[in-house]
Formats: sequence, structure tokens, C-alpha cells
Amino acid sequence: MQPSTVEILATVLFGLAILHTFSVKRFEHLAHKYPEGSIGENVFHLLGEVEAVFGLWAGIFLIAFTFLEGGDQAIAYLEGRHPEAVIHFTEPAFVFAIMVMAATRPVISFASTLIGTVANLLPISRSLSFFIVALVVGPLLGSFITEPAAMTVTALILKKRYYDRGMSTRFMYATIGVLFVNISIGGTLTHFAAPPVLMVAGKWGWDMAHMLEFFGYKSVLAVLINTIGVALLFRRELTAFDEKPIAAPVEPGKEAITPWWLVVIHLAFMGFVVLTAHHIVVFMGIFLFFLGVTTVTNEYQDQLKLKEGLLVGFFLGGLVVLGGFQKWWLQPLLASLDSLALFIGATGLTAVTDNAALTYLGSLVEGLSDDSKYSLVAGAVAGGGLTVIANAPNPAGYGILRGSFGSEGISPLGLLAGAIIPTLVAMACLWFLPNLVP
Repeated sequence: MQPSTVEILATVLFGLAILHTFSVKRFEHLAHKYPEGSIGENVFHLLGEVEAVFGLWAGIFLIAFTFLEGGDQAIAYLEGRHPEAVIHFTEPAFVFAIMVMAATRPVISFASTLIGTVANLLPISRSLSFFIVALVVGPLLGSFITEPAAMTVTALILKKRYYDRGMSTRFMYATIGVLFVNISIGGTLTHFAAPPVLMVAGKWGWDMAHMLEFFGYKSVLAVLINTIGVALLFRRELTAFDEKPIAAPVEPGKEAITPWWLVVIHLAFMGFVVLTAHHIVVFMGIFLFFLGVTTVTNEYQDQLKLKEGLLVGFFLGGLVVLGGFQKWWLQPLLASLDSLALFIGATGLTAVTDNAALTYLGSLVEGLSDDSKYSLVAGAVAGGGLTVIANAPNPAGYGILRGSFGSEGISPLGLLAGAIIPTLVAMACLWFLPNLVP
């Protein structure tokens, strides 16, 4: 397949955007060399925001695209009508909506209560048991409330209970690595919650029974091994948290007790958004009604994370724009690999391309065997924790936990190091363990 000028341009800018994500700390350093509040400081701070990276490079691409093919073609591309690359912004909009909803006080209170109740059943240190249950139950809930919602809830709970109370740097990176990997594989118990599965389920006829048969206990086992492993490795730090006070659960001056009926309403709104996840007009309308409810019940709400949600949506939107023209090299590559090579290759490629985009491109390859289909999706979800761009929910967790890592934020190399071993565990479980029904 001979690439067009636009495809080559999109790939070059896509590569530069990836390099940019690994250079954000450098831009933060440069920002500190300028007077506080100056244009120079603000520009470099913007360039140091991981959530802004792909949106900025996507903007550059669209300007160049307009000069190369004209404004009508650029608009057609954004509206999903371009003949060479059809894109949709439904997923970025869905992640924005579900992230804001999942980060509200009623939802977090419900999740914390659920995790705390299960943790009380374990005959070990309170902080150790809560940590284990949070990193197991939270990601597995992603199979039902969607991965972006599970990431938001779990990251916020970990932030309050552990990150905000003092963790060693090694422990912080190990935890975020396990969190990202567990979220990526924890959403594979159903066919509608994990973005890389959602992209292929309809075309390949995968339903919940198929996911439980081929991914089910393998993903659960990998989540358990990863969580228990990091908990045992840092058990001394975890047990020390029993002596440390927990930050106030709500904003000063707000009523601490969340009424049960408001929790039910929030969960119902989230359920409706999940059920209409493919229809942007419908779920965004539901989201607007939800904003009205939060305004009316303001005394039981904390400040909505609209800015954080918008930044994550901007990141994913940029990824969609630049990823739309990567088919020319990804599709032939995927078609040329056997099952094992495809599994390993998909795991590696996921680190530099969103795993949902990867599986979507794989679904366009005609004649893929059932083994190749499994290898592609298994590799995509196994590698979903390696980088911030590997899995759609990762930017949400990144944005929530970034402030706990100090002024320089989360190091991409530190995240990669923290996720390597959990990724290998996930790969081993998904590749070597037999299916439920041989």
C-alpha cells in the first residue's frame, strides 16, 4: 500500500507526539526558567501537560491537512466522511462524560463503602486489605461500569487513601503501573466495557459468554497476582498507613453524609450513559440532565472535575485525529504476523498506539483466524498499562494522580518501569492458561 502525503504527514506527527509525551518533564523544567505568570512560563507549562500533547499535534496536522487538501476535506475528515479514513469522536466524549460522573462524591462514597466492606472481611492490616481490594474490585468493576469509570473511581480512592498520605517514589510507580494494567485487563469480562474489545465485538460476534470463556478467569487471576505481588513487596509501607490520618473526605463546609437516594440517582445516570455509549447525542443529553441534578443537590456534591475530564477528552480526541491515518502501515503489519508474533507485537504496539485503535485496524483485516483475533485483543489489553496513551482510561488516572508525584509529575519511563512486570504477568496468564471450554 503506497501511503499518501497526508498519511505520511499524520504518521510523522504521530511519532513526534509520542516523543513529546516522553519529554514533558523537560518542558516543565524550561517553564521554571521564566518569570512566574509570564507567557514563556505558561507556554512551556502547556507543552508539559501530557493531556494536551496529542490535541496540540492534531491541531498542527489539521492546519497542514487544510493546506494540502483544502478546508472541505479537513472538515469531512473530522465529521467522519473522509473516504480514506473514517473517524468518530464518540469515545472521547463518552470518556469525558463518564469520568466526570464517576468522580462525584456520591459515586466515590459508594465505591469506598463497597471496597471497605469487602476489605473488613480480610484478617490482615486494614490499610493492606483496603489496598488489595481496591486494586482488585475497582478494575474488575470496569467490566460493568466501563473502564474509564473504574479508572476514575479507583484512582481517586487510591489518591485519598495512599498517595496523599505519603508514599515512597518506588511504591507510587509500582502502584500506578499495577493500576493501569489491572484496569486494561479487568474490563475484559464483558464485551462492552473495554475499548479494545468494544471495537471488535460487534463485527466478530463476541458476546459476554465468549469473553468469559476466553478471557474470564485469566484476567481475574492476573489482576490478583499483580495486586498481591505489589502489596507483599510494599507491605511494610502499607501497614504503616494504619497509623496515619486520612484526609477529610469532602470539601470544608460540605455535609459529609451522602443520602442513599442520591447515590442511587447517580448510579442510574451512569447506567443510562453506559447503555447509550454508542450514541453521542443521547448520552451527552443524559449528561446535561446529570449536571442539572448536581446543581440542585450542590450541598452533597464536591466540585465537578470538568476541567480534568475535558483535558482527557482533548487528549483522546487528538489521538483519534492522528490515529485515523495510521492504517496504511498498521494493517499490513498485523496481517503479516502469526498468532504468537501477533500477540507479542500487539502488546508492544499498544505502548505507542491506543489499543482500541489497534484492534479496530485489526478488525479491518480480512480473513483473520480465530487464533489471530484472540492474539490481537489479548496482546492489546495486556499492553494497555505501559504508557499513558496505551489505553483510553489511562489519561484519566494520569490526570488524577499526577499531582501526587511532585512538581515534575509522572515520568513516562517511571510508568513504563512500574508496568513492565504486571504486563508480563498479564501476558503469561492470557497466553499460557487454557480457555474455560477447550
